[in-house]
Amino acid sequence: MKVLVALKRVADPDNANKVKVSAAGDAIDTTGLEWKTNPFDEYALEAALRLTENGKTPKKREGEVVVVTLGPKESETMLRAALATGADRAIRIEATDAELDGRLVAWALKAVVAAEKPDLILLGKQAVDGDSNQVGQRLAELLDFPMATFAATLHEEPGALLVGREVDGGVLTLRVTLPAVVTVDLRIVAPTSVFSKLTAMEAGFKHGDGVRFAPLPAIMAAKKKPLDVKPLAELVGGAVLATKYVKFERPAQRAGGAKVKDVAELVEKLASVSKVI
Repeated sequence: MKVLVALKRVADPDNANKVKVSAAGDAIDTTGLEWKTNPFDEYALEAALRLTENGKTPKKREGEVVVVTLGPKESETMLRAALATGADRAIRIEATDAELDGRLVAWALKAVVAAEKPDLILLGKQAVDGDSNQVGQRLAELLDFPMATFAATLHEEPGALLVGREVDGGVLTLRVTLPAVVTVDLRIVAPTSVFSKLTAMEAGFKHGDGVRFAPLPAIMAAKKKPLDVKPLAELVGGAVLATKYVKFERPAQRAGGAKVKDVAELVEKLASVSKVI
């Protein structure tokens, strides 16, 4: 199986307090922010690695995992980290966040899929910066591929994938024929969430909980793995940015809390101040 995994570099959500708005209100000031792989995309990469190994010998890849991102030169650090954890090749499409929206990202990924011809395209369910949750759906539409979103489990079968989707009230199971597009959720990295019949994985095999981390030798070896760079214009043709941010502003400062002496006063405050009843 050949799996293409789309990754995005985002500001570390644990340092959201460092986000600043420019004085003119027309941009986000990223100075001092720490960058990392979008967490849901990390889960997608882990799922791809599990699908292409038998579990007992994770260093032996039973297939190919290719990672791709749209970003500046600095995002190659993220790609090298993905290569260190087990991906075989990487592709970087030269672009900045200001040049991109979900539509253009999907168009660029469509061109990569046409060239690479993967059996499966995996993405995180959404990016934790914009939270737009649209690239996977747009890409599936452009490719006319079957799709499953919010995947919690993936079980590979000959020519198909059994996907357990997280939905309100439980898990909905779908069977999608390959090639397909799948976006993954947090539970995809649970020990028994991913299983492949095609890699001789033993029934009931349990992976480690969460994503894997690369040892130092793998990090050094990743520097020699192929990383191709492509210009955005080459992939999207004449497509242009269709989304424009008009203004950024911080939320209004919240007032401090107040103590009340009894339930009657609480109810009065809820009605007169909070307007909740």
